[in-house]
Amino acid sequence: MTSEHIYKILAATEWAQAQSAGVFKGSAVDHADGYIHFSTAAQARETAAKHFSRQSGLLLLTVDPARCPDADWRWEPSRGGALFPHLYGRLELACVVAVDELPLGDDGHQFPDAIV
Repeated sequence: MTSEHIYKILAATEWAQAQSAGVFKGSAVDHADGYIHFSTAAQARETAAKHFSRQSGLLLLTVDPARCPDADWRWEPSRGGALFPHLYGRLELACVVAVDELPLGDDGHQFPDAIV
């Protein structure tokens, strides 16, 4: 596990449900795959372009895995062998350090400056 932040792109409605429930149990694709998908800062833009193209109403969660050391975090290969962070289980809200809107601009989603 790394101490660097990782990122989750999700619909604002999904985040609202997580806040009501006190935990994020994953999006539909997460349920289908059996784990919650995350991206590194270097991967987040590609993830947005590939899986969330032209979708509005999205949020970017900044997650600190070190805040939830008992969680089942795994770095697994995907897209051409790149390692992506996955969470097998639920995301405790205490792991989330920031929530930012991901507005859709003319050339894709507009990320916070912290994302490369």
